[in-house]
Amino acid sequence: MKRIHLFEFEDLNWFPNFIRVCMTRYLLLIHKLFGSHPVIKELLSKTLKETGENKIIDLCSGAGGPMIKAHQELRKEEFPDLELKLSDLYPNLKAAEQINSDQLEGVQYVKDSVDATHPQKELDGLRTMVCSFHHMTKENAKAILKDAFDNKQSILIFEISDNSSPKALWWIGIPFNILMVLLLTPFVRPFSIQQFVFTYLIPILPLAIAWDGAVSNARTYSQKDLDILTSDLQSDDYVWEKGIVKGKGNKLWLVGRPMPFNFAEATLNK
Repeated sequence: MKRIHLFEFEDLNWFPNFIRVCMTRYLLLIHKLFGSHPVIKELLSKTLKETGENKIIDLCSGAGGPMIKAHQELRKEEFPDLELKLSDLYPNLKAAEQINSDQLEGVQYVKDSVDATHPQKELDGLRTMVCSFHHMTKENAKAILKDAFDNKQSILIFEISDNSSPKALWWIGIPFNILMVLLLTPFVRPFSIQQFVFTYLIPILPLAIAWDGAVSNARTYSQKDLDILTSDLQSDDYVWEKGIVKGKGNKLWLVGRPMPFNFAEATLNK
């Protein structure tokens, strides 16, 4: 495989949670700038129509990410009964309390631990992983896809990291990422004094975000890697489709579902 499984600060148990929260807020801004939301929304809409599902099980949700906004718009525009359950192996309980207390229609953050490699039966539905699949080792990534295949559950993987550069040059994004953090931090919302202090006075955030961003690219499963992972997960009643949405950064997606369908729409490959 092309990918390199280096560490990310965000994955380390000892890494301060308040720094992790600041990094998550910055990542939400990146999603907005890169136009992730409309692509996620369209991928979800197409998959839901083809599967007939009315429930999304988001795995490795962290603090929620862009899934809540996509769900709310889809529920309002196309799928009035659509449910969204956010989950994580190590649930962000603070985020869960906030999301559940907001009482958004059809949205719930599951407070119990949910293992993406083997979600509980009561969480059947369209499984989604937004910018989290690259965190998985090859063994765990294969287990996630195999469990969906074995249980005939649909799954949608979405990544905004880009592993198209030569393998030996994975590190070249670090200086660029540092500059981006310094320039974009004033636009992070909600903004906090911690975001300012640990960006400009004690520059932990620029270094951590720059490293994790470059490593995310190196960790991302390429389309050929995805072919390897799904090579023995084949049957007449389950199909895998993948693609790259070009635009503001390359956005990689993989969809697995129980029945054949043509998922590569021209509108997703402009």
